[in-house]
Amino acid sequence: MSITTDQLRARAAGSLWLRLAAVALPLLMIAPAFWNGYPLLQWDTGGYLARWYEGYLVPSRSTVFGLYLHYGESFGFWINLAVQSLATLWLLQLTLRVLSMMQTFRFVAISLGLILSTALPWLASMLLTDIFAGLSILSLFLLVVGASRTSALEKISLFVFTAFAAATHSATLGVLLGLCVAGWMARPFLRERLPLAGLAQASLTIVAGGLMLVSANYALSGKLAWTPGGYGVAFGRMMQDGIVARYLSDHCLRERYKLCPYRNELPATADEFLWGKSMFNTLGRFDGMNEEMGYIVVQSLKDYPAWQAGAALRAMGQQLLHVATGEGTNGWIPHTRGIIERYVPAQAAPMRSARQQNWQLDFTAINWLHVPVALASMLALVALLGHALANRRLDELTLLAATVTLALLGNAFICAVISGPHDRYGARMAWVATFVVLTALARRFGETDPSRPDHRHS
Repeated sequence: MSITTDQLRARAAGSLWLRLAAVALPLLMIAPAFWNGYPLLQWDTGGYLARWYEGYLVPSRSTVFGLYLHYGESFGFWINLAVQSLATLWLLQLTLRVLSMMQTFRFVAISLGLILSTALPWLASMLLTDIFAGLSILSLFLLVVGASRTSALEKISLFVFTAFAAATHSATLGVLLGLCVAGWMARPFLRERLPLAGLAQASLTIVAGGLMLVSANYALSGKLAWTPGGYGVAFGRMMQDGIVARYLSDHCLRERYKLCPYRNELPATADEFLWGKSMFNTLGRFDGMNEEMGYIVVQSLKDYPAWQAGAALRAMGQQLLHVATGEGTNGWIPHTRGIIERYVPAQAAPMRSARQQNWQLDFTAINWLHVPVALASMLALVALLGHALANRRLDELTLLAATVTLALLGNAFICAVISGPHDRYGARMAWVATFVVLTALARRFGETDPSRPDHRHS
């Protein structure tokens, strides 16, 4: 069959778009870091980076992510940002392909929409685990439903990526585990939509991630153990809700706790208790308090179940509304600065000269856009899912919407219940809702505009 001039022009235009996208999008995805003059840092970054050098485990700091950062030191950590940018774009285009919606213009438009209106480029520009929280939702989904539309190499890459993401943060692992459990529960009703092999592969990523983390902990510390700190963070949240003060008041007359002399002086927030100048420091921090905090957490769950349930639900609801970009990304990161200056002195000068370290980062204007977009996206996601289920449209896009909805709820529950509501925990996931909504809009416009050269029904 002969090719017309219009078809040749369309192909040439598509090829040009592809070349431009291949160059521009990876750079735009980490544009905040280029503007900053250095990868964005956070208070927690130093704790991860120090794991290679200090050789012991600390609460909530994954050695797997620490190793990932360590191997980027010689490149000023820019190689880490390159990995995060390319992985993001790879998963976005692969998701569109599995949904039978991959077309260059559409991919570019959706990517630019995410870059301009969500926290995604700020997450990709930061040396923190948060970027992998949202990306792992897409990679897990693709492992389950994309078997017939992905190659063997892509399946292996998705498996390794998901396992790595699970190993970077316990909350991410918890969300992925919850999604797998939900998948197995739904499979009797959605057999052809949730292939057994896909669910098995997705579930094995959780096992692989756990083994990856324990192995890294052993390699760096000599201890065959999980990353510590879960009880301490949960204790802080219960203290913030007033539960710890009530427990101490009820028990200190007949039981001896290290905190009893301080029961009337507890800080108002978990952050003040764990990271400020509080009695936590006086009593030996995690080393001195882990056993007592763990005991109080367990016993207070038994003593005040209704209070705990109510506090958990309130915290979960608040977490769903906490979606602002940039929490903790400012010039006040003395611990991370100290770690870089001590262990990676070659990076001290460029780190100090960055805009962030000179207090030139302000997210106020950015969040005038990001917050309403995130909240509207989550509402639209629920509406999209409800409309699809009401019309019994159980295609791959509906499954993606259901997966992301469950992930948002699971993330809100785990993060809020364990450590209390924070904008950082919401922002790292909300962009995925925006992606699903933009994808649904692209499909709707594609279906209703037959004049488009890439028009197709999917």
